[in-house]
Amino acid sequence: MSLGPLMIDLDGSALTATERELLQHPLVGGVILFSRNYESRSQLTALTAAIHALRSPRLLIAVDHEGGRVQRFRDEFTELPPLHKLGLKYDQSPSEALKMTSDLGWLMAAELRAAEVDFSFAPVLDLYSTQSRVINDRAFHPSPETVARLGQAYVRGMRAAGMAAVGKHFPGHGTVDADSHHELPIDRRDLAAIRDRDLRPFRLLSAAGIEGIMPAHILFPAIDSVPVGYSRVWIEDILRIELKFTGAVFSDDLSMSGAATAASHLERTHMALAAGCDMCLICNDRRAVAQVLDQLAVPANPISQVRLMRMHARGTLALTEVSAHPRYAAVFNALQTLEPTPSLALGDDFPA
Repeated sequence: MSLGPLMIDLDGSALTATERELLQHPLVGGVILFSRNYESRSQLTALTAAIHALRSPRLLIAVDHEGGRVQRFRDEFTELPPLHKLGLKYDQSPSEALKMTSDLGWLMAAELRAAEVDFSFAPVLDLYSTQSRVINDRAFHPSPETVARLGQAYVRGMRAAGMAAVGKHFPGHGTVDADSHHELPIDRRDLAAIRDRDLRPFRLLSAAGIEGIMPAHILFPAIDSVPVGYSRVWIEDILRIELKFTGAVFSDDLSMSGAATAASHLERTHMALAAGCDMCLICNDRRAVAQVLDQLAVPANPISQVRLMRMHARGTLALTEVSAHPRYAAVFNALQTLEPTPSLALGDDFPA
C-alpha cells in the first residue's frame, strides 16, 4: 500500500476502532497530533507505535512543535522558546545564535523521535513583524537573510536527529495582520515586492534541500485569483520551477477559514492536489474526512510518493540517550541565557 494524499487527526489519546479503520484507507497517508492526543510520554509512544503498526509503508506522524506558543507536548518535554528569541540572540552574537539554533533544532527533533514522531511542521520561515497576530514571535527575525541563516541552522539540527523539515508558511505570512485560522488574509503587494523580501528564505532553504514546504492560506490578488494553497502559479510556477523546490508540499488545514474559498472539503482537496500539493490536511471535522475518503478520486502519483517517503524519520535515540548527549547539556545551558517566555499557547484547534 502506498501513502495516500490525506493527513487527518485523532480524537483522543488512543486509537478508536473507527480511527483504525480510517487510517487503513488507501487515501490516508499521515496523522497530525495535537495537545488533546497527549497525556504522557509513555502514552504518546504507545499511540505512535499503534499508528505505525497499521500500515506498510508506515503512516507519517506529524505535529506542530515549534516552541513558544506552538508546542503541542509540554509535560516531559523541554519547553522550547519562540524562534524570535533566537533572532534577538543573533543580533547580539550571530555565531552563538547559530549554534544555539542548530542545537535547539536537534533537541526538538530528538525528543520527538524518542517518541517515534516522524516530523514537526518546522521551522517557521516567515519574516518577523509586530503587526502579524498569528506569526509575530514565531518568526526568527525581520531580515530575510537572518531568517534564512537561522532556518538553515535549525534544519541542520533536525537532520542530525534524523528528522526532515517543513518550512512554513510559503511565500510568507509574517506581514499580514489577519489570522488565516479565522479569516482569509489578503496581501496586495506585487510579486516583485514579495520576491525582494518574503520569498528569500524559501529560495535559500529550497536550494539547501529542505524536505517539505507548507503554503499559507493567503490571497495575493496581484499574482493569482485563489489563495496560495490552491494556486498552480504559486506552487508549480514559483515554488517548483522558479525556486527549484523538489520536496513535499503539505497544504495547511483545509478546515481553516482561510481555506474556505471552495464550499466543500472535497472541492478544497481537489483544488489543493490539482495545484501541486502532495498531501492535504483535514482536521477537526470527521464528517468532512469521511466525505473526502468516500468521494475523492485521484490517480496515484509516483512522484508524490517519493517526496512523501522522504519525510519518514531515520533512526531513534532513546530518551536516556537524548539526555546524555553532549548537545543536550549545551542547549540546556544556552536556554538559561534567554529571557523567560510567558506560556501562551496558540489555539490547539488547527495546525499552526
